[in-house]
Amino acid sequence: MEVLERRERDACGIGLLARPGGPADHTLLAMALQALDRMSHRGATADDGLTGDGAGVLTALPRCLFLRFLEAQGLHPPHPTRLAAAMIFLPVEPCAQRDAQRILRAAFVEEGFHLLSWRPVPIRPEILGPRARATCPSILQALLADERADTPEGIDRRLYRARRRAERALAARGISCYVASASCRTIVYKALVLARDLPRFYPDLANPDFETDFVIFHQRFSTNTLPAWARAQPFRTLCHNGEINTLQGNVNSMRAREATLASPLWGETIEDLRPIIDRSGSDSAMLDNVVEFLIRSGYDIRHAMRMLIPEAWEKAVDLDEAARGFYAFHQGLMEPWDGPAAVLFTDGRFVGALLDRNGLRPLRVLRTVDGLLYCGSEIGALEIPTERILKLDRLGPGQMLAADLRTGRVQDHASLRAELSAQRPYAEWVRRHRLRLSEPPQAPALSNPDALLRQQIAFGYTAEELRLILRPMARTGQEPIGSMGDDTPLAMLSGWPRPLYNFFKQRFAQVTNPPIDPLRETRVMSLTVLLGERANLLMPEEQAAHLIELPGPILTPAQLEALERLPDPAFRALRLPMVWPIAEGPAGLRRALEELCRVAERAIQAGYRLLILSDEGVDATNAPIPALLAVGVLHHHLIRVGQRARASLIVASGEPREVHHFACLLGYGASAVCPYLAVQTVAAMAAREREGGRSETPEEAVCHYIQAIEKGLLKVMARMGISTLDAYTGAQIFECIGLQRELVEWAFEGTPGVFGPVGLEEIAQRVQIWHQAAFRAERPELPSPGFYKHRAQGEFHALNPDAIRALQEAVRTPDVLGESFPEAYRRYREFARHAHREPVDLRDRLRWRSDRAPIPVEQVEPMEAILSRFSTAAMSHGALSPEAHETLAIAMNRLGLRSNSGEGGEDPARYGTERNSRTKQVASARFGVTPYYLISAEELQIKMAQGSKPGEGGHLPATKVTPEIARLRFAQPGIDLISPPPHHDIYSIEDLAQLIYDL
Repeated sequence: MEVLERRERDACGIGLLARPGGPADHTLLAMALQALDRMSHRGATADDGLTGDGAGVLTALPRCLFLRFLEAQGLHPPHPTRLAAAMIFLPVEPCAQRDAQRILRAAFVEEGFHLLSWRPVPIRPEILGPRARATCPSILQALLADERADTPEGIDRRLYRARRRAERALAARGISCYVASASCRTIVYKALVLARDLPRFYPDLANPDFETDFVIFHQRFSTNTLPAWARAQPFRTLCHNGEINTLQGNVNSMRAREATLASPLWGETIEDLRPIIDRSGSDSAMLDNVVEFLIRSGYDIRHAMRMLIPEAWEKAVDLDEAARGFYAFHQGLMEPWDGPAAVLFTDGRFVGALLDRNGLRPLRVLRTVDGLLYCGSEIGALEIPTERILKLDRLGPGQMLAADLRTGRVQDHASLRAELSAQRPYAEWVRRHRLRLSEPPQAPALSNPDALLRQQIAFGYTAEELRLILRPMARTGQEPIGSMGDDTPLAMLSGWPRPLYNFFKQRFAQVTNPPIDPLRETRVMSLTVLLGERANLLMPEEQAAHLIELPGPILTPAQLEALERLPDPAFRALRLPMVWPIAEGPAGLRRALEELCRVAERAIQAGYRLLILSDEGVDATNAPIPALLAVGVLHHHLIRVGQRARASLIVASGEPREVHHFACLLGYGASAVCPYLAVQTVAAMAAREREGGRSETPEEAVCHYIQAIEKGLLKVMARMGISTLDAYTGAQIFECIGLQRELVEWAFEGTPGVFGPVGLEEIAQRVQIWHQAAFRAERPELPSPGFYKHRAQGEFHALNPDAIRALQEAVRTPDVLGESFPEAYRRYREFARHAHREPVDLRDRLRWRSDRAPIPVEQVEPMEAILSRFSTAAMSHGALSPEAHETLAIAMNRLGLRSNSGEGGEDPARYGTERNSRTKQVASARFGVTPYYLISAEELQIKMAQGSKPGEGGHLPATKVTPEIARLRFAQPGIDLISPPPHHDIYSIEDLAQLIYDL
């Protein structure tokens, strides 16, 4: 098996120091470098103790420094407004360096620049740690003179185009070269150093001639990547502290838009700018790629940032009509780059700061009486006497501030929003063009029971799913509550056919990238769906608002038909068959997928904008193409051919029925899903049960089912820290296990995972099994394989009756820790044998193989020393019975180990006795946490997430909340007790430090 994984995450220290409207000087830079040094605790250090994750500054172009250098070289300096500079990390190998310089020079000359000089940047390599020194590039600056008397915006636009052309030429020749900045207004100095060492490594930063009126600085702490010179921040327009959880979808969407991009500013040369995003960069670098492209294409940087990272506007009751129109209009142009984020940005004219819609990164703001503006992760990084402070504040969730360096005007969130909203009549455009579907959910006509049963079997339904999943949803409007553990084999190891969805596992947010609480933070969440062709991002006009708006992604058959009946030619719909001739076998499945792609491409060219992938043609000769496979293949095909932004994909399938199924379909590119068979099934169940005396009508059952699915989707999105469905759509927040690499690269490109043996042929075989069971049997029956509860002759469970019986016999052996230990251990091994009779996880396929002799036992630590490191898992008094909870504590204490209380508190009567848990847990709901509880512990554990249900909180059902449990948790008996997914007082490292201090 092969493992593929790509994660670029960071949690950093950032700051902005500016004097809007004031003179440029060196003092500002010195103050910023001191503040950067004081954020060194936010940076990471390599094992050599000297190599940092990266630190840097983004400043105004130091014209005085460069003009004096040119004079010293005997060169005639240009007028300061015509001077530009590129900061370049070149290869150290002489031949490659010369080639890179030649390519860069040619690109600059072609765009009308005269190369005045290659300036070797003064550096002190001895400052670097061994790891940084081993990868240190040759650092040069290209000093340029504009020969076309262009505006600053025009100069930077041409430099951007020159850089992009050079980057393509360099990549074609395999030359490693990184342009940190190229501008007539700004420059970046960054390195793989500790924050304190940045001005020591670059003597320029200590030169009094280095004058600037703003500094953006960054100290990097990456949690999942190795340090690299190019990954150090700031980037060319911004620095970013946070994580972009929707990155894969954002990248795919930007790639999909590229075919529609057009602007008179670029003309035919826009081809030189593709791809817009360099996928080798970090998430922050990719955001910078898009911001730079937008501002070079004519966007105001404030406008671009607000479009990419909007505030939570959908449910804001205090938002005026103009602002709501601004956000609604841009929702159709760009999906949010969602996730915890604090961003500082500049284009050389404006500087600003922005927080994500949830406000999950700290940004403090300070203004002084003499015009200084500071914004940063920590207010204490800057020393300002109290009498000089004019205003001390912080940015709130989704808020933004900006300052005009030319005029000195500083705008707060409200004035910025008002200015951007008033630029064009966005609200009027949306009111005039946005189409909202008015068709309410309806129950379909009841199907023939035999036909319904055969369809259910053909799509892999089980009797368990109807009883344990669909029925509770239809009755309560909620997902059923159950244990989060799964002791059945992975889909690739199972002896029973499993749906393709089961090969995908959802990823989740954790630690400083917290999940969202979908119950308590609904204000920031949205399931709104937009359907239709997306407009040219670079020239958005009124027609860009002409889209269909759905309140959620789940459609009934009647609602889907209403979409198809729309007379507007902008929303022409076409059904594409999502079936294949079963007699043609796996080869037929591949041909059907290829034909689906060809037909879809022709349909888009013919003007169809709603493509409905439908498997309603399943019968005795045609089997369904797995909907997830069809969506993934078509989504990525349309991206590759440049047609994806021109149409929306809607799935009409009998296959999806659980929340995970819908999450996968949406995550791989579907905009909406019509689960017609699931709707028919819950309607039929409600009709039968109504005859038996239950009160729900089929219509109510359908509404409850859709409500349960949409609530489940909110929970899935929240688990990954994603707030809006348009950001989640296509974001591919999954890992796959067991699929062939070739299949993943074709249908699910960019998905990390463990590759395995399951390809198109194996998927086709699973579909064939279901199809034969549905249409070849005279009297078909829904299988009940025991996926959820053990069943004889059904799916294997690690905790099967034989294993449980053996474990009970082992622990009930008399004198188990005395003379009977060998017999007890023999019985325990019987438990292990029954539990691992069949492989359940990948580790069950591993076998020990050593290339060396065993270590003599006398060289190993004694058993007592090893045991002292062990502790029990954190299981609460409530999840476990009082007897089991106390027994674990007694056993651990007698062995000198630790038991963990879990999150439910503990009976004070146990404190100070051998029944006391030495490790006490503090979880998000703080159940049972009292001063007495805390001081009874030798160790405190703050639970950030649970391995059994990562990204989710706890849920103790009301039936388990006895008077005793309620007393210990300070709650009422008989009510559900829910722990939030995040700690509502931990959203940053400062918050975590504060809780540790308080405890």
